[in-house]
Amino acid sequence: MKYISTRGHAGQPANPEFCDILLGGLAPDGGLYLPETYPQVTRAELDAWRNLSYAELAFAILSKFVTDIPPADLKAICDKTYTAEVYCHVREGDKAGDITPVHWLEEGRLGLLELSNGPTLAFKDMAMQLLGNLFEHVLAKRGETINILGATSGDTGSAAEYAMRGKRGVRVFMLSPHGKMSAFQRAQMYSLQDDNIFNIAVTGMFDDAQDIVKAVSNDHAFKAKHKIGAVNSINWARVAAQIVYYFKGYFAATKSNDEQVAFCVPSGNFGNICAGHIARQMGLPVAKLILATNENDVLDEFFRTGVYRPRKAAETHVTSSPSMDISKASNFERFVFDLVGREPQKVAALWAEVDAGRPFDLSASEEFARIGDFGFTSGASSHADRLATIRKVYEQYGVMIDTHTADAVKVAWERAAEVPAGVPVLVLETALPVKFAETIVEALGREPERPADLEGIEKLPQRVEVMAPDVDAVKGFITERV
Repeated sequence: MKYISTRGHAGQPANPEFCDILLGGLAPDGGLYLPETYPQVTRAELDAWRNLSYAELAFAILSKFVTDIPPADLKAICDKTYTAEVYCHVREGDKAGDITPVHWLEEGRLGLLELSNGPTLAFKDMAMQLLGNLFEHVLAKRGETINILGATSGDTGSAAEYAMRGKRGVRVFMLSPHGKMSAFQRAQMYSLQDDNIFNIAVTGMFDDAQDIVKAVSNDHAFKAKHKIGAVNSINWARVAAQIVYYFKGYFAATKSNDEQVAFCVPSGNFGNICAGHIARQMGLPVAKLILATNENDVLDEFFRTGVYRPRKAAETHVTSSPSMDISKASNFERFVFDLVGREPQKVAALWAEVDAGRPFDLSASEEFARIGDFGFTSGASSHADRLATIRKVYEQYGVMIDTHTADAVKVAWERAAEVPAGVPVLVLETALPVKFAETIVEALGREPERPADLEGIEKLPQRVEVMAPDVDAVKGFITERV
């Protein structure tokens, strides 16, 4: 499998394979990597995959995208990653060892696809644990090291750090918005004392941190000298790994491959739902992809109007679903590439506008007229909606959900009429409620339960450097420590 850039210039080698792009992040032209074609899944494959374990399914799907790691090695990596020991925080009543169980709120109609059973209690673990093992494997084979630079609005950072801690040849420099994450999220990251983990709290919003990562990635001399790599969802391997749980969720929610499923996905950076889009393009029978945002409704606005209008940091709301406090969705470029017929010149022109701080408008275009072909619909949620949804789900179904999942449940209810009759809707659960305890207490008047292995985490010593959102300052911090 060869890879291309959304902006047309994938760099050297001219037709990179998976391992060539695994450690990098952005393409040299500032675009994002995608397969030159999406592999197609046959009905025979769907039938053969239906009863596979998660690790077996991951190997089957990733084999279509990873053709430069020997199959036996890739299988060993999948087997090492997706175990009951790693994904041990299953909801009471679910089967231990079921990596991503479906928890039905309404049997056969509305369910939660549980993606938060990993070490940091967030869906980011599903891809990040794989990424850590892939990095270690490829670096060892090549005799190389890497310095990972990432930005997080909450969950990516801890998932990356837990996946990379102690890994040979890997250092992690993680930027986060100072004071904008929950106390639990901060504790998960800042309490790590591993020598290869460095936390930087940026006095700004997530988008400021993300812009620094992009600026450093686009400084090709610095990137090469200091071996800078990426684990944000701009990294193709993250998206590829997330494709797996759409297939696994589909099999769990259906009895045969003649049926369809709709997925409702809370989205800030468009990485999670981008994986669903690609699964659908591969041939997974997905009736609808329902995108849910919070008050930062840049993506909802696009799907409603055709206008993509990223906001400045000062215009970005600080909300009770902070992992979606994003006003410039990095992965959206991958979808737009498909929307405009995979024409990189069009994408480059559109993102020249975005990079200059301007919106782009496709509302009158023939491309936007075809957006229904991709199965998307969308909606937004507010703090009041969030509280009401958390209460309703708890009172009606006895299930406690986190704030981001609540945004998705609210939008799933709202868009139910757009889903064909008889098609179940799976809401992608993105985190366990304990990560956002303050809002759970506000909604329900009680503390969420937390796993025993994470009791008292907020009281542990924390190690973090607070810095202004300054590219040169971050470069200096990295230079002093590599």
